[in-house]
Amino acid sequence: MTLTDLWFLLIAVLWTGYFVLEGFDFGVGILLRVLGRDDTDRRVLVNTIGPVWDGNEVWLLVAGGATFAAFPLWYASLFSGFYLALLVILVALIGRGVAFEFRGKIDSARWRGTWDWVITIGSAVPALLWGVAFGNIVHGVPLDAQHHFTGSFFTLLNPYALLGGLATLSVFALHGTVFLALKTTGQVRDRARSLIAPLGSAAVLCGGGFLAWTALDHGGWTWVFAAAAAVSLAAGILLGTGGRDGLSFLCTALAIVGITATLFWSLYPAVLPSTTDPAFSLTTANASSTHYTLQIMSWVAVAFTPVVLAYQAWTYWVFRKRVGRHSIPAGAGLPSAR
Repeated sequence: MTLTDLWFLLIAVLWTGYFVLEGFDFGVGILLRVLGRDDTDRRVLVNTIGPVWDGNEVWLLVAGGATFAAFPLWYASLFSGFYLALLVILVALIGRGVAFEFRGKIDSARWRGTWDWVITIGSAVPALLWGVAFGNIVHGVPLDAQHHFTGSFFTLLNPYALLGGLATLSVFALHGTVFLALKTTGQVRDRARSLIAPLGSAAVLCGGGFLAWTALDHGGWTWVFAAAAAVSLAAGILLGTGGRDGLSFLCTALAIVGITATLFWSLYPAVLPSTTDPAFSLTTANASSTHYTLQIMSWVAVAFTPVVLAYQAWTYWVFRKRVGRHSIPAGAGLPSAR
């Protein structure tokens, strides 16, 4: 395995970690006003992800930084062609982060309600657009001989990419629901469990359709990854409706791993296919940095990755207990999402 192959694999792992961890964050945010019948319920939901949501976003920063350093041409073409979509995602993520911190600063129902909507929208928009973005990356976009994007924003709104957006939106919503069933108590937990079946149906329809389309286009081992993702998704739904919260969450996480693996396997050795002419496609070979740069990056990754993983694992261990209405002191000041 060459260093370019290794870094393509590492970037795939980083995106997988981001989608698994930020996926349930997005799901909780999407369902904030659905499962939260009053402010106390919504504070319970926010507190389930309060200690970890910003740590989960580190995976996105590292994935973006690794792409920039290891495959600068891939990064440049992505940000030039997907500029508006990525800007919308960035604004949504910023608004969501601000909302977590600000919703408890003023004891006003209108104030909290406004920020709750920001959390919901700021979770749903990235959950949808990440699927659209990766659908376009796998499907390919118009690139010229200089690897410049020659399409428009509406070029990105093709049926395959839009189905990818619906797939990630529905799967993340299901993942968040299962996480809430695992993490909460009382009526919030019961309501979360009651949503597993309907959200699971949407995830199977959209996610299964997207996986099938991808496998039909690319064939080979893609079918294996797609089948593994579909089986994990179905198992997560069945286990969740049966009250096996921990195993259900593990299965929905594995389903996201399988979906991401399907996409990256379908993509390799390209990193951004050209629909104008296959010869104009960006690949792991023509989009990568120098061998020396990749060597330095590899040693840095070996040194610091275990530290980051250990810290994040410790955070999840410390905040492993379930959260319920009993966790919210009556009349207490409203905390931020930390």
